[in-house]
Amino acid sequence: MKNLKQSVSNTLVSFYKISPLILGMLLFISLISTLVPRSFYAKIFCNNAILDSIIGSAIGSISTGPPITSYILGGEFLKGGVSIIGVTAFMVAWVTVGLVQFPVESIILGTKFALVRNIISFISSIIVAIITVFLLSCI
Repeated sequence: MKNLKQSVSNTLVSFYKISPLILGMLLFISLISTLVPRSFYAKIFCNNAILDSIIGSAIGSISTGPPITSYILGGEFLKGGVSIIGVTAFMVAWVTVGLVQFPVESIILGTKFALVRNIISFISSIIVAIITVFLLSCI
């Protein structure tokens, strides 16, 4: 019982210490999402499978957000003329890569872990987008 009380106490202290960082991260994500118009995204894609997947992954990495929002944005991007591979890469990176959250993640989990995780997630988002679109074209 003593270990449980100590663990709960440590968790609460840790949460208290990182809560300003989390709040700042959420405010920054909201600011970026509000300031960048949706039409901007459709203009920067070029209908090249490789480039669109890289661009989609880069934008998704920077403008991180909740998973449910990625579906809404993905639908809007498709309506705006963005290729399916760009949208897929964007959606995967939106959920898995977190450049905005990197400072908080590096404090909590360590800089090396956060850096490696983000790099692997970025590369994976490109690969997943290419494979997904390829498999969809086979159907």
